[in-house]
Amino acid sequence: MRTVVMAMALAGAAIGGLAAAQQQPALSVQQAFEAAEKLSAGPDKAAGLAAWQAMEARVGGNPRSRGIVLVRKSAVLIALDRRDEGVAAARAGLALLPTGDKTLRQDRYDAYSNLAGVAQASTDFATAADAYRHAEQEAGGPAETLGALRGLIQTATFTDPAAAAAAVTRADAVIAANKVDNPLLADFASARAILALNTGDLPRATREAKAAVKLLGGLTSKTDLRDAAARSNAALALLLSGNKDDAREYMAMTGAGRVPSGNFNIGAAMAPPDCGGEAGLKPADMAVVQFSVADDGSVLLAEPIYAAGGPAVALAFARAVRQWAWSREQAEAMPKFLRYNARVELRCNAAFPRPSITDGLMDSLIAWSADRGAPIPDEPENPAQALAAQRAALAAAGSGPAALPPLVALIRSPVVPREEKTAFAATALQLAQASKAPATAQLALDLEMRMNASADIWRPATFRRTVAPLLEQAPYAGDPRSRAAIRLLLADRERSGSERVATLLDQVVADPALPPTDPLRAGALIRLASLAQQRGDDAAAKAAFAKSGLTASQCALVGDAPKMVRTGGAFPEEAQSWGFEGFTRTQFDIAANGKVLNSRAIVSYPPFIFTKAGAETASTSTFAKTYRPEGALACGAETRNVVFRIPH
Repeated sequence: MRTVVMAMALAGAAIGGLAAAQQQPALSVQQAFEAAEKLSAGPDKAAGLAAWQAMEARVGGNPRSRGIVLVRKSAVLIALDRRDEGVAAARAGLALLPTGDKTLRQDRYDAYSNLAGVAQASTDFATAADAYRHAEQEAGGPAETLGALRGLIQTATFTDPAAAAAAVTRADAVIAANKVDNPLLADFASARAILALNTGDLPRATREAKAAVKLLGGLTSKTDLRDAAARSNAALALLLSGNKDDAREYMAMTGAGRVPSGNFNIGAAMAPPDCGGEAGLKPADMAVVQFSVADDGSVLLAEPIYAAGGPAVALAFARAVRQWAWSREQAEAMPKFLRYNARVELRCNAAFPRPSITDGLMDSLIAWSADRGAPIPDEPENPAQALAAQRAALAAAGSGPAALPPLVALIRSPVVPREEKTAFAATALQLAQASKAPATAQLALDLEMRMNASADIWRPATFRRTVAPLLEQAPYAGDPRSRAAIRLLLADRERSGSERVATLLDQVVADPALPPTDPLRAGALIRLASLAQQRGDDAAAKAAFAKSGLTASQCALVGDAPKMVRTGGAFPEEAQSWGFEGFTRTQFDIAANGKVLNSRAIVSYPPFIFTKAGAETASTSTFAKTYRPEGALACGAETRNVVFRIPH
């Protein structure tokens, strides 16, 4: 146990009241500190938190001591899943700890490591990578250095691959100079493999992934979560390289490729994100995401493994998976490999594509700023390389209105940490307010400030608490487009099935001040149509979509959607010979002559095994012919599930 000796000057302040002192000897500050440490290390974290809170009151007058207490308290808050409070305490504590005080190095390292872990679990990889960099600087030996570098590689792979590669080089140097156990060596081999996968170096990805498996003992019958992940990485690299036979060998030893028996639809809750949206997802974008499921059916952790479309695509799909949920009974019915180490291949749902609400708000800010002669720079192709120049532009702009364009550029950068974005957005909002920017332009900045202020913003309840108050605040309360944008964002962040979603969307549609043809009203109607389709109310879906003023080509919405007359497809021979089971959710268009067009799998489990077969099952099916003028589609974006199960 680490012990930090508190300032002797605090001892006098530590004496309790006279009555308490008469009953039992008061603990000194040092004794109370050690007692709080002991409680924090035990199972009763609430008692540990209470002890640190009492300590905080006693040492309030000494910044150094208060900083130590806040950092220690933050770890307990995070352990209690009070993450926002924990992050705030850690940041406040770090601000009070003297950076040159070597005796506090461990506290600084622990605080940055905890901050990184919270951000990584929230798929805020830019903030996590920044915190891991700080932790690396505070590391006190090879073990701590490698711990920070491992996290840095994992997160920077999807924000700044060049920084991840540099971290690999530093880690390799530490590994070469020290004795490192095989499990940790395997972790780094896996991290290098995932970096290579996402930078297009398939030969290296294959070598590193195989090395990780070998370091863990090879393809034996022993399979823990680390083994399964390493073998899955090797299978993925081999499949992408076209080496199916070797891939099968590795995949077979992961535990994947089994579908539960009975009527339980394992993929029922696995809804991919809609195309478009806040991440601007395209139908060609694809990602492999790994996730684990808690006892209550919620997703504990979702992390990207591989993406075609870039790092932002990978994180967008992982954030979508973070919102999945099953009932407790469904979670208990899942095989362990699925609950704790599942990987799925995902593409976006094109049935109800939607524009990004926040992008629309940002567009209004950009247009307003350009009209004032202060154009906001376009987003750079390489955000990491552009970051230094963007910071220099802000420094040169000063603190007046000229600072708004570089501030917005930094706010939009995917590699700027969350806390920095919060500060940048707050400053930019003040400038926009002083210049009387339109309400929607101010809202773009207000949302950035509020959403980046929370580490738990991915939780629907946290998002609601953070954003809903804006509906009552000026200037948004008096602006119909701002009200509509806020309600749409709130609806999109609610859990699937929440009654709040329909209520919020109905409020947008019913707002008399919002023009009938406004895109935000159409967006609400499209979402209402999607909700109606999900609950099987086709009539309500058609009615909502008709009010949107858009052309309804979705199979679920057309009045005479064709019926299937012949099912196509076959169980892939390779998968059958391997003994693999799985499922896909396919999406396709239907031509007027009954043929299937543009078939693609939007959910595949296991990744890449049944993707092609699922799409071919749809593309070789036949539907009834229908009349459409000028050869138009009968309907589009039909979605069907295909389960590949081996009879037992």
